[in-house]
Amino acid sequence: MSDDDRPPLAARAADTALGMAMYAPIALCKILPYRWRIPMMGWLTARVVAPLAGYGRRVRENLAHAVPDLPEAEVRRLMRAVPDNAGRNMAELYSTDEFIARTRRSSVIGPGLEAIRAAQREGRPIIFVTGHFGSFNAARIAMIEQGFSMGVFYRKMHNRWFNRRYVAAMGALSEPMFEQGRRGMMQMVKHLKRGGVLAILTDLNAHDGVPLSFFGKPALSPLATAELALKFDAPLVPVWGIRRDNGLDFEIVVEEPVPMSDPVTMTQEVNDRLERQVRARMDQWLWIHRRWKDGIGPLAERGEAYLEELRRKD
Repeated sequence: MSDDDRPPLAARAADTALGMAMYAPIALCKILPYRWRIPMMGWLTARVVAPLAGYGRRVRENLAHAVPDLPEAEVRRLMRAVPDNAGRNMAELYSTDEFIARTRRSSVIGPGLEAIRAAQREGRPIIFVTGHFGSFNAARIAMIEQGFSMGVFYRKMHNRWFNRRYVAAMGALSEPMFEQGRRGMMQMVKHLKRGGVLAILTDLNAHDGVPLSFFGKPALSPLATAELALKFDAPLVPVWGIRRDNGLDFEIVVEEPVPMSDPVTMTQEVNDRLERQVRARMDQWLWIHRRWKDGIGPLAERGEAYLEELRRKD
């Protein structure tokens, strides 16, 4: 970055102060043993961070949009349980050695195991698709332990100070890492061409996506993951790191690959499979995200126009 590209001193100072404030609960919890650190970070996030940041309100709004008939008692439970799981995820990410040591022993089950092992024997690329559900990092570590050394496609955080530490922590779990953007996409394509394994989270509001159904509501969904799977004949395999009742351990579920068809159908299938997992364990999905934010409006209209173009071509 050149001097001209750097933000003003006041902006950098504000960025640093905010980043340090974001990191403070993590640093505080790191003085505790792992078995206490993880639930403590969950408690702090649910009881202190979430009320200050408005996360509970966000959870309530998203639930009202997606599952309006949910009983009030369950809504209130999820307003605490969802940020608790998010806090646990953050503490685990910054507990590299202990997290890897514990998670690598996770049970790995599911009907997709044979398909990914066959693809590995054939030297084909594999794309694991997952979401902000349970712990995607637990799934990542467990699959590496199974012999699938994977690259990760990620979206950088807005806060520069915090993002540097976030990227370092993610990279300590596994590499290569590909940042969202043109350069990262080019690197990721080269990785797949070489028969590499890739993990992608696809449950964020995708500004370049198309409106597809999630919980029966339109949500901008990226077609790029399915397009890559088709282009490189890579099995598109949903994988979930499901947190066990003790809050510290995981079961990793590897589903059957999504049938190869067209990007829209495949992406909708990914949405549907994630929805089934979330409905079974509502407290393990990150209801804090604004998943449906642009499901209607100008971005959705642009995405719908693209869908119409694809339909005409068919």
